[in-house]
Amino acid sequence: MAVIVTAQPQSDQKDICRIDNNRMIFRLDRTWTAVQKKSVMKQFDLDSSLLASAFSGKPEITVSGIKWNVKKLDNNWVELSKPMGGGLSLEKGDVYMLDDRWINAAGIEERESAAFGINILTLYTVFNYHNGVATFFLPERKYARNVYIAGTFNNWSTMQTPMIRCDSGWFITLRLKPGKYTYKYIIDGKWSPDPYNKLRENDSQGGQNSVIFCYNYRFFLPFYKGSKKVLVAGSFNNWNPYELRLLGVDGGWALNLYLREGTHAYKFVVDGEWFLDPTNDAQRPDGMGHENSFLSIGDTMFFILKGHSAMKQVNVAGNFNAWNKSELTMKKVKDGWQLPYVLAAGNYEYKFILDGRWITDPDNPTTVGSGAGQNSFITIKPNHIFRLEGKAGARKVILTGSFNGWRNDGYEMMIKEDGTWVFPIFLKPGKHTYKFIVDGKWIIDPANELWEENQYGTGNSVLWIEP
Repeated sequence: MAVIVTAQPQSDQKDICRIDNNRMIFRLDRTWTAVQKKSVMKQFDLDSSLLASAFSGKPEITVSGIKWNVKKLDNNWVELSKPMGGGLSLEKGDVYMLDDRWINAAGIEERESAAFGINILTLYTVFNYHNGVATFFLPERKYARNVYIAGTFNNWSTMQTPMIRCDSGWFITLRLKPGKYTYKYIIDGKWSPDPYNKLRENDSQGGQNSVIFCYNYRFFLPFYKGSKKVLVAGSFNNWNPYELRLLGVDGGWALNLYLREGTHAYKFVVDGEWFLDPTNDAQRPDGMGHENSFLSIGDTMFFILKGHSAMKQVNVAGNFNAWNKSELTMKKVKDGWQLPYVLAAGNYEYKFILDGRWITDPDNPTTVGSGAGQNSFITIKPNHIFRLEGKAGARKVILTGSFNGWRNDGYEMMIKEDGTWVFPIFLKPGKHTYKFIVDGKWIIDPANELWEENQYGTGNSVLWIEP
């Protein structure tokens, strides 16, 4: 991961410090005034003699016992670099204060963080995605010395992905999975969003990142050639009938876009009238006396309910379908009921509905909530396992934290392996705080030395999930 810290000792706000490939790198300017030099030295806690030694012409210097590599960029600018690590020794019980601005967790993007996405380009040649290969193209800039691209696809590295000069600009090809990515160009050290990409979002540093989507799905509606306007709406865009417009193509209408993994309900809207997809036989009730077309992207799992053969109808509902009790009807099989379904990576609550009666899953011991609000809980593609040792004799252990609103009836840990309570879960990239509730007593994680103080003076354990 590359971390950028900017100072403002000069008008063009060049990047002063970055961390790349486990090295700390500083860019220093010979022409800075005394006030500017003092500001940089103070901000980054650098030895006052470092800047003077940096321009000695030597490829390597040692200041205050620290060895620096020196790289001359031009007559005024040099780069100093040293390996990360060293100088920081932590003992058990020490508290280490970290400035969150260095980490910029708000800038960490998940590839599947958006439910859907379409690109808005003013010049269509600046981006192309085909067979898993993305091509970024930056026109012109023929006088630039070097151009890099940095984004969520390379952990915002400033030096890892140089672009290639061509006769009409700069380009780079990257192998990417479908999904959402944010990025910027670094043109001779200056960061810039893509000038030909209108889709942007705040970068949490007062600027903007460009947003691009790598497509994985194509909506196609045949016929209706005499229609004026054809759109598609579904669960992925909150059924907005004005947002996603199809274009006229040979044989009908089409729209390429990115859709997140999971199961999606949808319909076409043709000149204001709603239609099912005539090419898709997957149709289900919408709970209001009509039906929707359905599509799935990703791996199929099965909801299974054993027994209950005397029931006339069994449905499943959960937070993945807005608890629609009529939409997902299970199929009767030899030893019970089942429903194939596709869910994206995440945590889900659900219940079965037996002839109108709601029950939790009798074969799933993991639940959330209590009383009438108790639901079965399932994790798809977990990326972390919480473990609590030394409490084998506890009667009830609850996991709670920032990821579930600090519910005191949060996630009950029902699995115990060799005396250790375990709980697999899916967590989004970034920072999470948490605690265990052991027989009613709140405790921090005794196996995690990373914690922070809270408003009660009792502390919270801290967990970072990498993208």
